[in-house]
Amino acid sequence: MHALRDFFSTDYGLLSAAVIAITLGMGAFYVRFFLKHMHEDEARARAAAAQK
Repeated sequence: MHALRDFFSTDYGLLSAAVIAITLGMGAFYVRFFLKHMHEDEARARAAAAQK
């Protein structure tokens, strides 16, 4: 319990929480970004294959 109190009440704990939140946010953004572009590339490849 002392560790949890330190995590949310000290400057180094709050900075650690901010880094964890930013890292998780970046991970979610990149997963969404890569999946979106993978689906777009797949659709573009299928359309090109259908024209041939």
